[in-house]
Amino acid sequence: MKFHENNSGDATLIELGNRLARYRLNRNLTQDALAREAGVSKRTVHRVEHGKSIQASNLIRILRALRLLENLEALIPEPAISPIQQIKLRGKMRQRASSSSDKPDDHRPWSWGDDG
Repeated sequence: MKFHENNSGDATLIELGNRLARYRLNRNLTQDALAREAGVSKRTVHRVEHGKSIQASNLIRILRALRLLENLEALIPEPAISPIQQIKLRGKMRQRASSSSDKPDDHRPWSWGDDG
């Protein structure tokens, strides 16, 4: 099954669980071993693999243990800056660098008679 916006939440959780179980088995890990590596309970691994809801932080731990965490980049890519936002930011972006040699040497304190 493919993930699709018309799928129910339950169907999506079941498919997610099936895929995570296949990844676990491909790495030749038991649920217990994955749970230890991820730092979650075996019950949590069992729940997610059977399409039950778990905390997002536990899902992230499981994805990290299965070396799948970077795949979240495809799920939720970094949003692009809109052209209007780019135009608004243009005036605020630094255009040039200045060197310290362009500034007069004002490091000594002022005293009477230094006017000219």
